[in-house]
Amino acid sequence: MSNPLQDLPLLPSFDRLDPEHVPAAIDAHLEACRARLQTGLYEPGWDTTLSPLDEAHDRLSRAFSPVSHLNSVLSGPWRAPYEAALAKITDYWTELGQNRELYEVYRLLADSPEFSQWPQARRKSIELGLRDFRLGGVALEGEERAQFAANSRRLSELSSTFANNVLDATNAWSYRTEDEAELSGLPDTALAAARAAAESRGESGWMITLDGPSYLAAMTHADNRELRQMVHQAFVSRASDQGTDAGRFDNTPVMTEILALRARQAQLLGFENYADLSLASKMAENSSTVLEFLHNLARRARPAAEREFAQLQAFASTELGLDQLQPWDIAWAAEKLKRDRYAVSQEELRPYFPFPRVLSGLFAVVARLFGVTVEADPSVAVWHPDVQFFWLKRDGDKLAGFYLDPFAREKKRGGAWMDTVTTRRQGSDGLQLPVAYLVCNFSPPAGGKPALLTHYEVTTLFHEFGHGLHHMLTKVDVSPVSGINGVAWDAVELPSQFLENWCWEPEAIEMISGHYDTGEPLPEVLLEKMLAAKNFQSAMFTVRQLEFALFDFRLHSLEQSPSAEEIQALLDEVRREVAVVPVSPLNRFQNSFSHIFAGGYAAGYYSYKWAEVLSADAFSLFEENGIFDQETGGHFLQTILEQGGSRDALELFTEFRGRGPEIDALLRHSGIES
Repeated sequence: MSNPLQDLPLLPSFDRLDPEHVPAAIDAHLEACRARLQTGLYEPGWDTTLSPLDEAHDRLSRAFSPVSHLNSVLSGPWRAPYEAALAKITDYWTELGQNRELYEVYRLLADSPEFSQWPQARRKSIELGLRDFRLGGVALEGEERAQFAANSRRLSELSSTFANNVLDATNAWSYRTEDEAELSGLPDTALAAARAAAESRGESGWMITLDGPSYLAAMTHADNRELRQMVHQAFVSRASDQGTDAGRFDNTPVMTEILALRARQAQLLGFENYADLSLASKMAENSSTVLEFLHNLARRARPAAEREFAQLQAFASTELGLDQLQPWDIAWAAEKLKRDRYAVSQEELRPYFPFPRVLSGLFAVVARLFGVTVEADPSVAVWHPDVQFFWLKRDGDKLAGFYLDPFAREKKRGGAWMDTVTTRRQGSDGLQLPVAYLVCNFSPPAGGKPALLTHYEVTTLFHEFGHGLHHMLTKVDVSPVSGINGVAWDAVELPSQFLENWCWEPEAIEMISGHYDTGEPLPEVLLEKMLAAKNFQSAMFTVRQLEFALFDFRLHSLEQSPSAEEIQALLDEVRREVAVVPVSPLNRFQNSFSHIFAGGYAAGYYSYKWAEVLSADAFSLFEENGIFDQETGGHFLQTILEQGGSRDALELFTEFRGRGPEIDALLRHSGIES
């Protein structure tokens, strides 16, 4: 029987994939990559070395992509083969990054007289390749060279371990009750989900879990303060030495080893610290630029955040009988204050944002902005009944495709993300279309109703689709700079945050909303309340993001690796500087901070705010010209989405906006005075 990870059609054969397919396929692709490399080195050149090697790498990527993806969305039997394959692939990329013969091919091409006449995408891919060789340790010798390679493999293992511990700790905790009165305050949607969670585990009653929708519902709506405290403390102590599962999935030693190895890698490459190494591939010039940016935002936002929290505390004291707000009271009290001030809640809005309506409205928004249509293709094999596949088209021609996996379930990684199935590239078999995974964790349909989204979840869907458009609408055919490839990490959030803006525009809201039962549009009075409440506690949210960003960047700016106690002390120090809300003594946020310990945001979490400046400023041009102005939409498509990583992010932004980025639009959109 053929191996679908070796046959490699454009779309993975999810109906045939089995964990047993992984070892043989990955070994075969790695062998092919190494053979292509050796052959190519005999006759150095773009067409003879780099293009054939890129084709082999593309096949390796297309084989590993579904394995990595299934480990994230199904876990279970995919974890062991994923980790074994990841170790082999990490070894290969480390080996390749230190291959001096291949490095010399890049140098030869960059120094050739014809180089300046090459297409922009090819030139950029060579420039980035040379940078990555330097960052991959190509200049290292002897013991340092071997140590760098060993560290790279260990870091890959630790990153996977960190993510597994967070997932396992999240899945391990639940609270079941037979007494519905304990869940007083939870809306019908949350109660139905709790009932379904219990039934899925063969239990009666209602079950609260640490999955995003369940946790947020409990923290925002449960009137039972003891329940909120229990759920909150279980959540903030995940994967740590605290809480009910103390030590069972503890990420403390994982975290400290990751930081030690990152610091050592930076030193081996001649950087003072890991933050400096990280910035070598980002827009921001240096560490001072990043810290100045974050502190400047904090200076502007914290006074407003303090006022917001003082108002919340006063309201809680006079109206809710809470003289002292505890961490598990914040979201609950905030929801009460929001209802009191604006007479609107996310739960009131839910019936007007049924998932099918939001999805079709999102596609309509994108069609008006960028002239593309989206069509479902039920014939494509998927990994779960909730998943759908779509084609992105223009004038009837396929441009790209994407899988959408929208709902939370057990053994699925939390959060929301976009990932790559295939990359647009010109190969020996012709043009390969880009395909993406779009993954969210919304509350699934329950109680005979479709999935009803909060407005926050609507913006999440738009955010991930923005990432998807960046990947799918590229016109670049050179894979190292096609789509999101080669884009500076602190600019990669630009298209995603940019698209969120349409969730707040009345003309677009009309397209994405409609009562699940009657189809009636969102009433004008609710719309006005929702828009009035847009910046409710936005300064508190801003300083929370700044807390994460400053902690991450300062942590990776340390020259010596910190102990667990020093990590906690640094986080406490950052909180004293920017935070305004109380923190539970059991809080070990760092132990589940997957963005920086299991994702690509190490010394880069600041990117969310950095890119938000770009996205708000970009959207301000639509505010000036009309939110569906076709010329402006076409200009954004051509200068940002189609260019991928073929040109510097700042250069592309400046071409779109006609000037460099300015922070004013972000402050205005956030309701924070300039």
